[in-house]
Amino acid sequence: MTPESGNTPALCALVDQALAGGAVLLQYRSKSPDRALRHAQATALREIACTHCVPFIINDDLALAQSVAADGVHLGREDADIATARELLGGEFIIGASCYASIDAARGAAAAGASYLAFGAMFASSTKPQAVHAPLELFRQAADLGLPRVAIGGINLDNAAVVIAAGADLVAVVSALADAPDPRAAAARLSALFEPTGPPA
Repeated sequence: MTPESGNTPALCALVDQALAGGAVLLQYRSKSPDRALRHAQATALREIACTHCVPFIINDDLALAQSVAADGVHLGREDADIATARELLGGEFIIGASCYASIDAARGAAAAGASYLAFGAMFASSTKPQAVHAPLELFRQAADLGLPRVAIGGINLDNAAVVIAAGADLVAVVSALADAPDPRAAAARLSALFEPTGPPA
């Protein structure tokens, strides 16, 4: 996920490095009240994602996702209804669902047409410091739902292997890349954790 930033060139440079390092999906997350800024940033980031052949999704904002022709949207409990979004957008559109610490929420999201299920916060998170802790057991419980399981919340190079071993198919990170001295190298190291041999020594 992208960090909050009013500096569009710097944000684009960070994203370009992260995708070059091996990030497989880009989610634009911004709580800015400036709709023009969010539209401009989303448009620019979509072009970068296309260059790297990586799906681009928008967090929370279905209208913005439609307006910039994003590949998908990520919805939380206070956002648009998943079933309604699926009916409106069709089967090819990616719809991610925040399931927090609830396997029941995951089952409901899967039944409504979600494309993937996100659980978290797995660890203390600076992005959402008040988020409820999600147990690792959720990844095993959600395995029979047949959808990719995403770990979110406080994930970095030191703890990502823990959630991957528990069953996470993807990890969502912000600070682990945004605060890294070399975002491309940090993305490469995270990507390597999903390889059977693990990261390079």
